[in-house]
Amino acid sequence: MSYTCPYCHHHCTLQEGKTGFCRVRTLQDGKNVCGNYGFLTSLALDPIEKKPLNRFYPGTTILSLGSYGCNLRCPFCQNFSISQYGRDAFQPVIARPEQIAAKALELKNRNNIGVAFTYNEPLLSWEFIRDTGELVHRNGQKNVVVTNGNFSVEIAKSLAGIVDAYNIDLKGFTPEWYKTLGGDLEMVKAFITEACKTAYVELTTLIVPKENDSPEEMEAIAQWIAGLSPDIPLHVSKFFPRWNMVDRNETPAARVYRLADVARNYLKYVYTGNC
Repeated sequence: MSYTCPYCHHHCTLQEGKTGFCRVRTLQDGKNVCGNYGFLTSLALDPIEKKPLNRFYPGTTILSLGSYGCNLRCPFCQNFSISQYGRDAFQPVIARPEQIAAKALELKNRNNIGVAFTYNEPLLSWEFIRDTGELVHRNGQKNVVVTNGNFSVEIAKSLAGIVDAYNIDLKGFTPEWYKTLGGDLEMVKAFITEACKTAYVELTTLIVPKENDSPEEMEAIAQWIAGLSPDIPLHVSKFFPRWNMVDRNETPAARVYRLADVARNYLKYVYTGNC
């Protein structure tokens, strides 16, 4: 028996007990499930600004957790040690939704506002976000998702009312660049558009030299975002050589600042990162 996964543009044909391109989604008893439900590889109490979310409860902290797997193959990934591997690479550390929600509430005395699903690609286990997020809300706290946004709008709709805030990567504005990364620009744009209907959203663009660092591309990005709302914050972030992309130097800070100024012609809130 096989099944075509509908959650992103890869449309993997899943086989019983085998994972797709993302190393997470799998077929179990004929049902498409996330193979990393509750499987943690990372856990930390971070400043909310580290997500980055600069205008969502600034000055607070958030319990941040990650698992493994990703549906992109960005060669510069900073978290490749968890995002680009499957379950067999890790010792199992399983946490139930009620344990995560209880830990978040326990940390309220350290200015914690809730839970952030981050580090790898969290939407691969959207069911865990849903189940945990419902409990977090019962405790009066917030849910944050940091994602590449390369997913069907049905995922955003499924998490409407659960996710309070997203930071979504908009990695560039050409189909060719997204194809290099293993993604699909139109799918990301559609996801961002849908997410903005039900949650607070900030966006991040990593500026990679010789790839997406032209003023013209930044202008196109900013114009498109402004078409949704000029109030959506954009983080223009500096690239550092990582993992499989060490063939170029880090982005000059001056270029990041220049591109941020381009974006400010259209957007009210533009921030620079890693400079």
